[in-house]
Amino acid sequence: MFRKLLKYSTLLVLIVPINAFCGEMPASRAVGIFISAGVGPRLPIGQFASSTDLGYGFNIETSYTDTDFLPFFIFARLGYEQFPGSQDFYQQTDYSNYSTMIVPASLGVRYYFSPLAENVVLFIPVVEASASFTYFQVLNEFKSDAGRSNFKDEFWKVGGTVGVGLSMFLLEIMANYTYYESNQYLSFNLSVRLPLFINL
Repeated sequence: MFRKLLKYSTLLVLIVPINAFCGEMPASRAVGIFISAGVGPRLPIGQFASSTDLGYGFNIETSYTDTDFLPFFIFARLGYEQFPGSQDFYQQTDYSNYSTMIVPASLGVRYYFSPLAENVVLFIPVVEASASFTYFQVLNEFKSDAGRSNFKDEFWKVGGTVGVGLSMFLLEIMANYTYYESNQYLSFNLSVRLPLFINL
């Protein structure tokens, strides 16, 4: 069911760009490599929320599948996320500026369920999970009368992300929960996915 759906939706929506990039397409095997870009808000939770406020982030991703893996997709993702300090944190401490920059490099798997609707637009539920190796940079700036020197903390953490969403094949909406020790947050992404290479 999903293989037929993938072939039909790809043929209908992507036939022009595919012809521009691909030569002859063997009928015995379906292979797809896609690139996507997403952007959206980041909401800190738990201990992380005590010092930071609503942030933002964006990412780029490459994903791969073929007929042996469908409906699973393997993906690699690179992101950039920024969290400013919260006003309550500034009022309760000597900080004048506090921000956390996160650059995650992730490898994961995405699973597409059967579509909820097939009439005009495909609505496909999707779940994903990934592991991340992530660079953190925390900016610490203090009030002039605090008697403390400004500094940056730089370190690496290993974490993971799980997410659920809805895909319209080229457009995807995802909600994710990301865990690092002392740094947990929810993210919401609107992504556009385009084919780099497809053989059907």
